[in-house]
Amino acid sequence: MHNTKTYVKLQQHYAKQQTKTLKDLFNQEPDRAEKFNLKVNGLNLDYAKNNITSTTVDLLLELAQEVNIVDKIKAMFHGQKLNNTENRAVLHTALRSKAQSIMVDGVNVMQPITAVLERMKNFAHKLHQNIHLGYSGKNITDIVNIGIGGSDLGPNFVCEALKPFRKNNLNVHFISSVDGYHILDCLNSLNHETTLFVIASKTFTTQETITNAHTARNWFLNKTNNNKAAIKNHFIAASTNTQAVKEFGIDPDNMFEFWDFVGGRYSLWSAIGISIILYIGFDNFEQLLSGARDMDQHFLNTTDLTKNMPVILALIGIWYINFYNYSALVISPYNTRLKKFPAYIQQLEMESNGKSLDKYGNSINYKTCPIIWGDSGINGQHAYYQLLHQGTSIYPMDIILALSDKYSNLEHNQILQANAIAQAEAFMVGKTFDQAKAELIQQNYQGQNIDMLAKHKMFNGNRPTNLLTFNEISPNTIGNLVALYEHKTFVQGIIWQINSFDQWGVELGKQLAKTILHDIQQQKASEHDSSTTKIINSCIHNK
Repeated sequence: MHNTKTYVKLQQHYAKQQTKTLKDLFNQEPDRAEKFNLKVNGLNLDYAKNNITSTTVDLLLELAQEVNIVDKIKAMFHGQKLNNTENRAVLHTALRSKAQSIMVDGVNVMQPITAVLERMKNFAHKLHQNIHLGYSGKNITDIVNIGIGGSDLGPNFVCEALKPFRKNNLNVHFISSVDGYHILDCLNSLNHETTLFVIASKTFTTQETITNAHTARNWFLNKTNNNKAAIKNHFIAASTNTQAVKEFGIDPDNMFEFWDFVGGRYSLWSAIGISIILYIGFDNFEQLLSGARDMDQHFLNTTDLTKNMPVILALIGIWYINFYNYSALVISPYNTRLKKFPAYIQQLEMESNGKSLDKYGNSINYKTCPIIWGDSGINGQHAYYQLLHQGTSIYPMDIILALSDKYSNLEHNQILQANAIAQAEAFMVGKTFDQAKAELIQQNYQGQNIDMLAKHKMFNGNRPTNLLTFNEISPNTIGNLVALYEHKTFVQGIIWQINSFDQWGVELGKQLAKTILHDIQQQKASEHDSSTTKIINSCIHNK
């Protein structure tokens, strides 16, 4: 990446550009609001409040063209094995496609995808029509999703965002942590006769998930006098390990399959989404798929990259990470139903692009993924926004806002809108010393050191933001939004020349944990460094 002609030109451009403030840019380009604005499928991206000019965008697009981004996009959609370290295709897009045929290794993957979708639809219909009942004949009232990582974060976010669309007033719970308190606290609130557990694990061997699954199973059997035959009424699985699922007691007809070409953090569209389907209904899940499919088609077919929203969003990130050297991105949704979106995007981007080797195994000497963090924007204003406004580091931000919400009311919506828009403006314009001092004078400030206080009330501004808005939170909109960030992540990975679809970095800790667990259980530490040995011994002697 550092060796390309365009990268050098961008460095030269940055050297001239970095001294200009956002206020300077708006003064020089009165039409920025129109020029740096995209509307796609109901999503509106205002990226005018970024430290960019038309030249910046042109050079960044040239950088994307240098890596043949249009061809790489087509390659992903057509099932080429872009995940080179695992020799796998990358086809989460196929899960929401209407194509008749997508071939991988001589197999039309659309046939099994369609078949699993149909099976999930039928199961959800039985549950919602009170045909699938608990073992004692009672209706299901609670769904418990037991998974971790992509088997938890995606469904968890979507169910929270689309709660007003839930069917039959069902309740949904998500268990991910292996901390026993998490699952035991949940189980204490449930009726075993009306609870359905979804065990989400491709291999059915993930330690945290299977530990929690057996805890749920033991709880259920204790409540039913060890009635193992009743398990089939109350446990289903999203997995590929038929034998392990059967041994657990789950009816294989209630096991929903997914495939190696679907990475965990891209899997909410697959059988991992069964908890979403059960919660909001298959009709709404289809709208979720439809929204994602609309963004897929935009991403694939918009070869004029100036109008390609995922590409533009990705390039803005490249600009800040690799030229401004900013180390983090804040995701700040202003709607409470989107409060789990930052955690979802955190995994999506950081697990995908948190790499220090290129796809060929060579060390790289430039930054890749920033730290992704954030929370509900309205809460953030009264917590970490102080640092964002007046701290010593600058963190670009994506502010996300639904313009209306029929499940709220006009007064609340207007206050929410005003705060989101005001923060974007405040991050840009700041407040000068003279402005702060004039305010104090107007307020009849009587203190002796007015200059000192005015300094503390200054804001440097020049903090960049994207403002992403849409009319309302709906299944279709959520599909659009998630697919937008999926494709943004893909584009950045291609430019950084890394494999965005493996995650070897999560393996070492798991391997060491197995050894340490054995040590703790056997009450004898094996060979470790002195610090680790000391902590293991503390665990052993604290029993």
